[in-house]
Amino acid sequence: MRRPGFLPLLLLPALVACGTPQEQCIGAATRDIRTLDRLITEQRATLARGYGYETRQIMRHEWQHCDDWVPGTPHRMCFEPVWDTVRRPVAIDPAAEQRKLDGLLDRRAALAAGAEPAIAACKAKYPE
Repeated sequence: MRRPGFLPLLLLPALVACGTPQEQCIGAATRDIRTLDRLITEQRATLARGYGYETRQIMRHEWQHCDDWVPGTPHRMCFEPVWDTVRRPVAIDPAAEQRKLDGLLDRRAALAAGAEPAIAACKAKYPE
């Protein structure tokens, strides 16, 4: 039984980039708004939970086959570093987090007002 290759995974970004010219234009005009929406969602979740998360990289070592193997010789084992991403809960200051959320919401409102003419221009330039 044959496993599917990585070709479908390599083509995925090309397919995601597809879309009508109008959709691509609007997507480019609203990229920062989508980023702010993601940050606002995370900030609201942090406030609802009452704690945040800290992400850190931790190095550990594990035995692996060495990269310098020569055909016809036995495999050697090397003690190689491996990096893991660890997420752990941390305490927050709710007042500071609320101020941060308010700032994100204000910035989003300003960007949305500025994006309306750009969206209208995209619709005029690329009618569907």
